[in-house]
Amino acid sequence: MAGETQSDCLFCKIVAGEVPATIVRESETTVAFRDINPQAPTHVLVIPKAHYPDAASLAEGAPEIAADVLREAGRVAADEKVDGIGYRVVFNTGSGAGQTVWHAHAHVLGGRGLNWPPG
Repeated sequence: MAGETQSDCLFCKIVAGEVPATIVRESETTVAFRDINPQAPTHVLVIPKAHYPDAASLAEGAPEIAADVLREAGRVAADEKVDGIGYRVVFNTGSGAGQTVWHAHAHVLGGRGLNWPPG
């Protein structure tokens, strides 16, 4: 069920401290950690501590936490010093868009040129 910890979810296990991650920020409702397969010099995932399978379900079920995820993404960019040069916040929703972990998460990417459209 949305909002409840899922025992088989990798990101829920990171939130619980059962799986190690390089955590760079943590708030009451979010955790931010480095991606294990970075696609840019800065590649940090910002996740809600509560389980929602994707960005749409997070926005529908807990809009205040969705706002927290975006706020923390901006803070990660500032901490990583990419806020002044530009960065991207990406939510992949669905397997066709590249989502591989079914727990809502924002990718904060920066530190190199980011072409448009993304590919």
